Amino acid sequence: MLKKIGAHIAIPAMITAWGTVCCLTGLVQNYHGLVAARLILGLCEAGLFPGTVLYLSMFYRRHELQTRISLFFSAASLAGAFSGLLAAAIVKLDGKGGQEGWRWIFYLEGLFTALYGIAMFFVFPRSPAHSRFLTPEQKAHITRRLKLDSPAGVDDFEEKFSWAECKKAATSPHVILLFIALFGNGLTLYAFGYFTPTIVQTFGYSPIRTQLLTVPPFVLAFLLTMFNAWWSDRYGRRGLCAILMSVLALVGYIMFFKSMAMAVRYTALFLAVSAVYSTAPALVTWLPNNSAGHYRKATAVALGFISTNSGGIASTWLFPANEGPEYRRASIVLISMTVLIIVASTLNLLYLRRENRKKAERRAAGQSSLDAASWAAEGDKHAHFIYSY
Repeated sequence: MLKKIGAHIAIPAMITAWGTVCCLTGLVQNYHGLVAARLILGLCEAGLFPGTVLYLSMFYRRHELQTRISLFFSAASLAGAFSGLLAAAIVKLDGKGGQEGWRWIFYLEGLFTALYGIAMFFVFPRSPAHSRFLTPEQKAHITRRLKLDSPAGVDDFEEKFSWAECKKAATSPHVILLFIALFGNGLTLYAFGYFTPTIVQTFGYSPIRTQLLTVPPFVLAFLLTMFNAWWSDRYGRRGLCAILMSVLALVGYIMFFKSMAMAVRYTALFLAVSAVYSTAPALVTWLPNNSAGHYRKATAVALGFISTNSGGIASTWLFPANEGPEYRRASIVLISMTVLIIVASTLNLLYLRRENRKKAERRAAGQSSLDAASWAAEGDKHAHFIYSY
């Protein structure tokens, strides 16, 4: 859709649509209306994150991508932090205009989102070559830099759609392993996005103080996510970044599982939330980093987000009220999913290192050509395409 319609239309349209739906959700009068509104909201919002990841890969080189994706993704961390503050403030509008406080949350947050989406129609460029805020020299410079990741000078924007390319992405071992890892990451990520207030509420504080206590873990998540992005881009270590952050999350889950002390559990939230949010950009960046050309990359990114969102759906049953405050079953599931991420990421790292060794042998033996046709046909399987691990 980004290539057919153009990112300059598709992304702002999605933002405007879901902001409008969010705003109108404040008008629902029953459970069925709420379910319908949430379904439509999901349809409007689903393409934004994968579309943005693919869009950013059109502007930045492979070793620069995680910092940019993390900056975009960290908006989720900051939203997690400040949504608590914002909700605590907006809910005080309860009774204004004859509307409950929770309705005001939907009205105001949806309105600001829709207005932002409309503004983006006038800002978003279709591609570097179509950017209105870049000089011709800057556009040419970006194009030259992007082609450095493709020694044959293949232009992804010129690629024609092919189902065969989609199949190659779906059957690539590194995509399959990340599909597995991203399911686990999606489950843990959405679990904290949805249920951090529920967990903090078991500490026995008032609703407003509960909302305020959810803020610090997400602030730390933002800082750690950006540090890891800088480190990962600098040293090109996507897998190690994901593994180390998952180990940190594992420590947090075990602390939460083993102790009922409020201080220990709150500390565990800091570790788990910040580590989970730091893991996601590394895994997501790994997909476009190791996929070429355009449709193979687009398919890999789409599959990754299908898996992430599937994990998110599963997470909605993780913290039922009748299992609190221990939430032992939830802790066991989170621990299991994090171990799954570590195993899948480790296997992917080892697989990519092995493939790079094979490619080095092919290059040494002169078994590869740098012509455009060869590069376009082989994509990321080309001997001169070095996998990031």
